[in-house]
Amino acid sequence: MTLQLEKATTEQLRDWETSLSQEYQAYKASGLNLDLTRGKPSAEQLSLSDSINQILGDDLSNESNTDLRNYGGLDGIPECKRLFAEVLDVNPDETLIGGNSSLTLMYMAAQFSLHQGFGELADSWSSEGGTVKFLAPVPGYDRHFSVCEHLGIELVTVDLNDNGPDMDAVEQLIKNDSSIKGIWCVPRFSNPTGTVYSDEVVDRIAQLGKIASSNFRVFWDNAYAVHSLNEDAPKLASLMDSCRKHGTEDSVYLFGSTSKITYAGAGVSFAGMSKANLKAFTHHLGMSQIGPDKINQLRHVRLLKDADGIAEHMRQHAAVLKPRFDIVLKHLREGLGDTGMASWTEPQGGYFVSFDTLPGLAKDVVKLAAEAGVKLTPAGATFPYGKDPANSNIRIAPSVPSLDEIDRAMAVFVTCVKLASVRQRIG
Repeated sequence: MTLQLEKATTEQLRDWETSLSQEYQAYKASGLNLDLTRGKPSAEQLSLSDSINQILGDDLSNESNTDLRNYGGLDGIPECKRLFAEVLDVNPDETLIGGNSSLTLMYMAAQFSLHQGFGELADSWSSEGGTVKFLAPVPGYDRHFSVCEHLGIELVTVDLNDNGPDMDAVEQLIKNDSSIKGIWCVPRFSNPTGTVYSDEVVDRIAQLGKIASSNFRVFWDNAYAVHSLNEDAPKLASLMDSCRKHGTEDSVYLFGSTSKITYAGAGVSFAGMSKANLKAFTHHLGMSQIGPDKINQLRHVRLLKDADGIAEHMRQHAAVLKPRFDIVLKHLREGLGDTGMASWTEPQGGYFVSFDTLPGLAKDVVKLAAEAGVKLTPAGATFPYGKDPANSNIRIAPSVPSLDEIDRAMAVFVTCVKLASVRQRIG
């Protein structure tokens, strides 16, 4: 049926509910076991990098003539720093190369900021006493929230709009509350909405260092910096260039990784920050390690080579990913587009589609889908503490399943949304 929910009569709603219930029961009986929970690369995507396993052979030569098999090189080999500095739009001498997880670098940055401080730049957050707070644009990335929750940092939500965080709210909160020490940002193809921050928003974020305390830091997680689905996808302005213009370079940390470029479990991470921040960060880091896996860094340089090499590699990823997103969006448009039951994003990159049910229905939809054999990210996961005030947001992650599995999963999902919406309307 293609009725609009608001215009349906009680009789039409009851007929609709009967039809949808029968459809839903058929799905339950079919024994599906499908998973749309997390944005991981598919096996097909991971195979794009398989040549990395043979790419070095016995040749470990590098431009600094370093024995990569040995200790040392805490901040990474020069050619790897140069390669990924370009991804973050920073200078190579403002870049650090880490292990396979940028989340590890972000956790360390938060922990160092909380307890160890910023060297000559500023004291630690905890040294000031009282509650430490962080701004969280929502809907957002659950693992960012978990970092703060684990460290005892209070999360304060601000809305994520189509062009980025609500900067009027961000600026006002920071001006009024000196205990706010940072903000999480996923600036290009945000998790889960696919938002790309506008040039104006990037510039305003760069100016936060002027109104915040000296130990305030923007945590700029550019996880999807090169993950376009379309060649004409929106670009992202350089945060560090804007910071240089405003003299606020010390107020930002930038992060990225190859987790969704090469091997998710065996890639490299990278961070960009001012030289003063980098000096303090590496000092603290040196207390816990002597050096990262430099051989893996060289493997990535040999595989990806330069910015053009990364772009070509990511075009291959897009060829795998885009058909999956197309199936998701086709089901949403055709199944729900004229019903008044939902809204969703249509991202041009990244790994997710952000879907909003009518208020109060997200948990019901996730539960219905699970009982029919389709696993979704828990409702509320895109908000701090798992609490979505409207109980409406659901993150759809279509990267791992096959095209046929996504097709079947989305058919079930649309039925669940319709069924929950009609039942709510009937009351």
